[in-house]
Amino acid sequence: MPVVRMDGELPEVIQGGMGVGVSGWRLARAVSSVGQLGVVSGTALDALLTRRLQLGDPGGGVRRALAAFPVPEPAAAVLDRFYVEGGVAAGERLRAQPMLRVERGEQAELLTVLGNFVEVWLAKEGHTGPVGINYLEKVQLGLAPGMFGAILAGVDYVLVGAGVPGHVPELARKLARMEPVTVRVRFDGSEEDYDHRFDPAALLGRTGFGADQGCRCGGGNGGGGERTGCRGKAPTQGKRQVQDVRIESPAPAARPSTAETTRVTPSPVFARPLRRPNVLAIVSLPLLASYLVRDEATAPDGFVIETHRAGGHSAPPRGALKLDARGEPVYGPRDHPDLAKMVGIGLPFWLAGGAAHPERLAAARALGAAGVQVGSVFALCEESGLEPGLRKVLRTQARAGALEVRNDPLASPTGFPFKVAEVAGTLSDPAVRTARRRVCDLGYLRVPYRTAEGAIGYRCPAEPEAAYLRKGGSAADTEGRLCLCNGLLATVGLGQRHPLGRDEPPVITLGQDLDFLAELSPDGGPYRAVEVVEWLTGDRGVGAPPRTIGPGLRRR
Repeated sequence: MPVVRMDGELPEVIQGGMGVGVSGWRLARAVSSVGQLGVVSGTALDALLTRRLQLGDPGGGVRRALAAFPVPEPAAAVLDRFYVEGGVAAGERLRAQPMLRVERGEQAELLTVLGNFVEVWLAKEGHTGPVGINYLEKVQLGLAPGMFGAILAGVDYVLVGAGVPGHVPELARKLARMEPVTVRVRFDGSEEDYDHRFDPAALLGRTGFGADQGCRCGGGNGGGGERTGCRGKAPTQGKRQVQDVRIESPAPAARPSTAETTRVTPSPVFARPLRRPNVLAIVSLPLLASYLVRDEATAPDGFVIETHRAGGHSAPPRGALKLDARGEPVYGPRDHPDLAKMVGIGLPFWLAGGAAHPERLAAARALGAAGVQVGSVFALCEESGLEPGLRKVLRTQARAGALEVRNDPLASPTGFPFKVAEVAGTLSDPAVRTARRRVCDLGYLRVPYRTAEGAIGYRCPAEPEAAYLRKGGSAADTEGRLCLCNGLLATVGLGQRHPLGRDEPPVITLGQDLDFLAELSPDGGPYRAVEVVEWLTGDRGVGAPPRTIGPGLRRR
C-alpha cells in the first residue's frame, strides 16, 4: 500500500467534472478561489479550444492562456489556424480539428495538450487554490496528451472514471518527468491490444496544421508579444509563467509524415521538474479500490466513490441487467458501497451521487470520508458552462416539479448507463432525435478495430448506421445511441452549425437528486458557486477569505 502524507488540508467539497465544458474554467476557478477543489472536465478540450477561437475568443482568455504556453510555436500555429477576430458569421460552419488516432495522430495530440493547458491555466489564474481535471478512461487516446497539457499548467488533481484507471498513477509520474509513455488501447471486437506511444518532448517539437503552418511570432511564456502573421494579438492581462523553459538542440527524431505537415523545433527542457498531480480514481465499489491499491504502480492517492445517482456515466448494476418500468437499470444491495471497507484501505475518499446537502457532507465525514463530490448543484449555478437559456429552463422545470432525469442504458456509445435530463428541444425528445442526421465528426467515443484486411479502422455505434454496419458493427448496438460528443458541445453553446439551420441539438446530463434547488433556488432564480460552498460547509460566509489549501496528498 502506498504511503501518503498530507501537505495541507484536504478539500471537503470536490466540484464534479461534468460534461464537455459544463465544468469549465470559470466554474472551477470560482470553487477553488474559496478553498475547495474546483475541477474542469477534460473531455473534448481540443474542440473547446478551436471553437472558442473561431467565435472570436470573447474576453481574450484563450489567447491569454496560449501566450503563457511554455513553447510558443505550437500555440502560435493554433492561433493562426483557428482564431477569427470578431468571430465567424452567424450560421457559418465551424472548422473541424483533426481526430485522435492510434497512428499518425500528432496534430490531434498537440491540440489536446494545448486545450488541456488552456483550461487548467485559466482555472488557476488569480488565486492559489487547488484545481483538478476529470477524465473518462474510455477516451483512451486523449488521456496521455490531455494529462500532459494539464501538468504543464500545474494541475493539482487528476480524477479518472468510466473504466479501470490502474495505469493513471504511472502515467502521471512519467509525464511529470517528460518521459515517453505507452497507453494500451483496446481494439473493439477482439482480444487485441495496441501499445500506443506518446512522447511529450518530441510532440512539443512539432508545429503546424496541414497547409496552414505556424506563423513567426513573438510572445510565448506569458510574453504576449505582437504576433506577426497571426489574426489578432494575444492579450497580456494576467500573464503568468507556468514553467521555466530553455531550449537545447533536438535529439534525432523520426521523419515527420508529409500528411502531417510539421516543422521540427528544438525540444523543451524544463529548468525545474514538473509537479506530479494527485490522482483520484473514481470507482463505484470498494472492490475495485482494493484491487488498485494492491500494487504500488496502480494505487492512486485517493478515491471518489460514486453511486448510480450521480450525473453523467455510471457503472452498470452488478449481475444480470434488469430494467424497471421506465426502462432504467435496477440497482440492488450489491451496488451499495461498504464504507467500512473504504476506511480500511487507508486512503482518503470522497462520496458522490446525491451528496449535495450539508447533512450528507456531515454524514460522509462521520463515516470516515474526507468529504463529498457534487456536480449537479454546480451545473445549475451561474458560473457553469451550461448555455444560460438551458440553465434557466432546468431550474424552472425543477421548481414546477416537471424535471425528470432518466438513467438511460442505451444513450451512451460507451455502453455505460448515462443520465439524460428530459427537456423539450434536446436529444431527450424523440422527435428531435429522429430529425437529427447521424454524423461522427468529432470521434471522442469511437473505438479502433481491425478491418478484414488487417488495417486499423474506427467505429462508433452512434455514427450513421450504414457506416457502422459496413465496419462490422451490429445493428443492435446502434439502437438508442446518442451522439454525446456533438450533443454535449451544443449544451455549452459550441455546437456545430449545419445547412438550413439544422444545428446540432443539445443533450443535458444531471444527477437524479435535485432537492438542493429547494434551498438554493426556491423561486427558480439564479445562484452562484460561492453560495453552494457556503451552504454545504456551513460556517463560511460569502465574504470569508479563501482558505489556504496545499496540494493535498502526495505519495512519498
